[in-house]
Amino acid sequence: MICEECQKRPASVHITQIINNQKTERHLCDQCAREYQQMAATFSFQPTFSFQQLLASLLNQDQNFLGLSSAGVSVGQQCEQCHLSYPEFTQEGKFGCRECYEHFSDRLETLFRKIHGNAQHSGKVPQRTGKVLGIKRQLERLYGELQAAIRQEAFEKAAVIRDQIRELEKKRAE
Repeated sequence: MICEECQKRPASVHITQIINNQKTERHLCDQCAREYQQMAATFSFQPTFSFQQLLASLLNQDQNFLGLSSAGVSVGQQCEQCHLSYPEFTQEGKFGCRECYEHFSDRLETLFRKIHGNAQHSGKVPQRTGKVLGIKRQLERLYGELQAAIRQEAFEKAAVIRDQIRELEKKRAE
């Protein structure tokens, strides 16, 4: 196959582009491919937004909703471990250390609900820890049902739930 650009040398580089669901293929020689690469780098695609900007806008909406602003956040509201402030987190889009999750936890639940629709992970879990996590989630659910049954004074139902909790506690201890 001959280079589509210069029509002289054999094509050794094959470029496939998909833009707006339209596939185009180009077959170029090494020299024309280098020129094409330089030209493409000059006009390279830059996304109109970044993840950090998206996260910052979501966080700013939460701050406005709560009556806070980036300017109103005091220096004292920093992670004790890495000294990252909440406005720095909104700009960076990531935390500095694991302690940040604890320090900013009051703001994260709202953020996670806004981004993911839920504050609790509901996807796949590793197989070796999945059984323990499944039992833990069942226990949390049953404790909630137990409290509801007690509030409704459905003591027979509460006794059944209590027995289920005991069985799961035994499984978890094994």
